[in-house]
Amino acid sequence: MPASFNHTIVAARDRTESARFFQEIFEAADAPSWGPFTNLLLDGGVLIQFADLPVEAYPEIQNQHYAFLVDDAHFDRAYRRLQDRAAEHWADPQMRRPGETNTEHGGRGVYFRDPAGHFLEMITRPYL
Repeated sequence: MPASFNHTIVAARDRTESARFFQEIFEAADAPSWGPFTNLLLDGGVLIQFADLPVEAYPEIQNQHYAFLVDDAHFDRAYRRLQDRAAEHWADPQMRRPGETNTEHGGRGVYFRDPAGHFLEMITRPYL
C-alpha cells in the first residue's frame, strides 16, 4: 500500500477558536474530538487536530505553512468570508501584495494567517 496523508496536529493557543476558523474558511466537517484535541475532517479522510500549547512551556508557537486546494466556488465563498472578517491577506508568500489574490499556476491563490499565526494558503489549482 502506498503512503497517504492521514492527519496532522496544528498548534494553537485556543484550539476551539482555531478549529472554528478552519471550519469556516475551509468548510471542514466536524469529527469526534478527544483528549487534548479538537478535530476536523477534510475530504479524503484527512484529520486536522488542534491542540493548545501551554504558554509557559511554549511562549511562542512555531508558525507552520498549510496549503489547501479548493474549487473555484469554494474559493469565492472562503475569500468573501476572509474579506468579511477584514482578514489581512496577500497574493504572495513574501507578503508584498497585500489585499490581493494571485492567478499563478493556472488558478487563483491567496495567503493569510489563522488565529495562532500559522501561514495558510488557499489555491484552486495544484502546483503539479
